[in-house]
Amino acid sequence: MTTKEYFGNIAQSFSTLSTGARLTFRHFMKSIHRKRLRNTTPANDKNYFTDEVGIVTLQYPKEKLPVPDVGRYQLDVEIDDCIVCDKCAKICPVNCIDIESVKAGEQIGTTSDGTPVRLYATKFDIDMAKCCFCGLCTTVCPTECITMTNEYDYSVFDIRQLNFPFSKITNEEAMLKKAEAEEREKKKAEKIAVENNDFSENTVVSKNIETPNNPMAEKPVFKPKFKPVIKKINE
Repeated sequence: MTTKEYFGNIAQSFSTLSTGARLTFRHFMKSIHRKRLRNTTPANDKNYFTDEVGIVTLQYPKEKLPVPDVGRYQLDVEIDDCIVCDKCAKICPVNCIDIESVKAGEQIGTTSDGTPVRLYATKFDIDMAKCCFCGLCTTVCPTECITMTNEYDYSVFDIRQLNFPFSKITNEEAMLKKAEAEEREKKKAEKIAVENNDFSENTVVSKNIETPNNPMAEKPVFKPKFKPVIKKINE
């Protein structure tokens, strides 16, 4: 680098520095005589980015910008409308939704759109620390019980506080319902076993009864004898 280039770079640095300082001072002076610009202008307003002069920095959290209604922010679940279909947990690419269900003995309610509910949601946790805000869970939900709200400020000191539980069933109630479901399944299995035993016994008795006039009586099995024909090829 020559001496001329060296001092030229220094002069250019002072020039750009003075230009930035003049621009900043000009905005500062204009902001003194003008009111705050961005106070209630929503982000989807066409004039949102036209305000270039004045105070545009918000004093967060006392001041907040309105967020779009279609924004992807914190997840929320209307648990009364959940049928525990587990579709949201299966489609989640980061496994941030943890669901446990217990089968009820009968219909326990209906959702707001009339869908019957036959499962208890003993656990429905969403870990927002893992969430990638893709919105797939809200798309596949058949009852639209899981949605994304406009709440974006949920900063915490302990990351475990970002795991939000939505189930209304306590641990004691969940254990009781699991025991009831196991008891129902046990009784159902015993009933099926008894019915199968009765059916097999009746089948054996009916086979031992000789009824020649009965067209449905057991007949000897005819097994045809088949011998393959081998042809000799004249060499």
